[in-house]
Amino acid sequence: MWVLAARFDLHVGSATSLKDKRRVLRPILDGLRSRFNVGAAEVDGQDLWQRAGIGVAFVGADAAVLRRALQQVERFVAQHPGLEILDVTESLYQTDDDLQ
Repeated sequence: MWVLAARFDLHVGSATSLKDKRRVLRPILDGLRSRFNVGAAEVDGQDLWQRAGIGVAFVGADAAVLRRALQQVERFVAQHPGLEILDVTESLYQTDDDLQ
């Protein structure tokens, strides 16, 4: 089993308040969960108006499939108006598959 964790560092240039930022982030987080069936949450910058960190987690049997899914997720996030992706970091883990 493979686990891919990704963190998106975002600039929400259109936000003038925390409420504005949440208005931009909510459809992204909801869309990630429903469209891609991944775990997604705001993980950093909760108290900043124009910065946000979004964490996304994938679980699967094939690392290559997870990386392709991450590319699709990155395109999905990038197409939303009002924000810019500053950085994407990823960590890939393999768990022990010896089930007893």
